[in-house]
Amino acid sequence: MPQGKPLVVPDDGLTTAQRRSLPLLMVHTGDGKGKSTAAFGLAMRAWNQGWDVGVFQFVKSAKWRIGEQTVLERLGELHEQTGEGGPVTWHKMGAGWSWSRKAGEETDHAADAAEGWAEVRRAIAQERHDLYVLDEFTYPMEWGWVDVEEVVSTLRDRPGRQYVVVTGRRAHPALVEAADLVTDMTKVKHQMDRGQKGQKGIEW
Repeated sequence: MPQGKPLVVPDDGLTTAQRRSLPLLMVHTGDGKGKSTAAFGLAMRAWNQGWDVGVFQFVKSAKWRIGEQTVLERLGELHEQTGEGGPVTWHKMGAGWSWSRKAGEETDHAADAAEGWAEVRRAIAQERHDLYVLDEFTYPMEWGWVDVEEVVSTLRDRPGRQYVVVTGRRAHPALVEAADLVTDMTKVKHQMDRGQKGQKGIEW
């Protein structure tokens, strides 16, 4: 893509402006570090454009509050106070999902993941958000906690102008096929390979 210009112009009857506005289904996968980090960076860009951002974390523990959550929730508060940027909604499966009002640790992770996906489906049908970050959602797909065919059809055929980014290793081939933009994070080196654990400001 030299100078940001596409290499191919499809014969789809759309103008350049119309084609540029088509919403994307994006996948960040691979064994390298940076899949979620890139997705949350995308969410910050979307917030700056005034988009409504919905984050759904499917694996991380409720006790682990990553730095991006604090930043994006503060940006959501800033929007509420000043109108700057856009609204931000953050849901985390380990907390039992915010809309279900469950307390404490949940043990049936498969049921929680299915409930989270059902809420994502409802939100997509209602065109609730401009950008959905489905963080670590490849794992419920891989583990059979959600129906892959239903996931792919819902994300591929979503109405309106809704952008979606899915993160996690080993993205299902059907999801990769349906996506508009796929990035495979390839690990070249990682400090954990030599016994160095994650660090504040880098991993969280």
